[in-house]
Amino acid sequence: MMRLIPLVSAAFVVLVSGPSFAQGWVEYSSRADFFSVNFPGEPTVRDITYASESGGMLPGRIHSVDNGPNHFSVTVVDYSSTAENELRGALDYAAWTFIQRDAKVTDYGYYYAERVEGRRIQLTNADQSRTFVAVHLHENRLYIFDGTVPLGAPPPGLFQQSVGFVDGQGFRVRYETMYDNMQPPPLRVQYGQQSAGVPDLPGVPLGTRRTFTEGPFAGETWGVDGSGQPFRVREGAPSSAQGYP
Repeated sequence: MMRLIPLVSAAFVVLVSGPSFAQGWVEYSSRADFFSVNFPGEPTVRDITYASESGGMLPGRIHSVDNGPNHFSVTVVDYSSTAENELRGALDYAAWTFIQRDAKVTDYGYYYAERVEGRRIQLTNADQSRTFVAVHLHENRLYIFDGTVPLGAPPPGLFQQSVGFVDGQGFRVRYETMYDNMQPPPLRVQYGQQSAGVPDLPGVPLGTRRTFTEGPFAGETWGVDGSGQPFRVREGAPSSAQGYP
C-alpha cells in the first residue's frame, strides 16, 4: 500500500493508504515479502528464480522502479529450503555478486537496519553511475536493496534510509538487540499492539516477565500467565503475583 510523501522526508510509516502517483515518492510495504521501503513511484513485481552459491534454484521476487536513469529494486529470495551452509553464506554470496561486477568498489562493510544485520556495498559503474546496495538475511529470506543513480546525482538517501521489515499483519519489525538469522531471534520492540494497549509477547515463556526498553511500552513490565495471556506487572508486586490486564 502506498501514499504520496514529500521528497524531503525520510519518514518510515507502514501501511498508510492514499493516492498513488507514478512520479511521486511512495512508502511501499509488501506483506507477501515482509519488507517496506520508499520508492519513486509504484513498483512492478515479478517472480524470479535465484541461483544460490551451490547452483540451487530458489524462488524469489523483484520489486522495482525505473525512473529515468535511476533504478531502484528490492530482490527477496526464499532460502528456507536450503542447507544450513547455504543459508550461512547467503549474505556474503549476494555481496560477492556485486563485488565481482565490472565496477569499482568504493565501500564494503557491516550494516544493519532495524537491528537486522547485513552488508553494504557501493560501486562506481563503467558509465560512472553509482550503485548503493544493502543486503540482509531475515527469517530465512535474503533481501537485496539496490539503488542506482547517474553521474552527478546525489545518493538515493530516501530509498536507503527507509529500508525496513514488517510482519504478516504489516506491522513494523524492530529488534531490541542485534538480529542474526542463524541465532534465536531477540525480543522485538512492540509496535503492532499499540492501539490495543497490550503488547505481543512472542517467545516469552509462561510465568515469566519482561521489561520493555523501547516503543510505546518502554519502562513497563509485562508477564505471561499460565494460560498464555499477557498482564502488566504492578510496581512492587512479588514474582508470584499477577498484575492487571
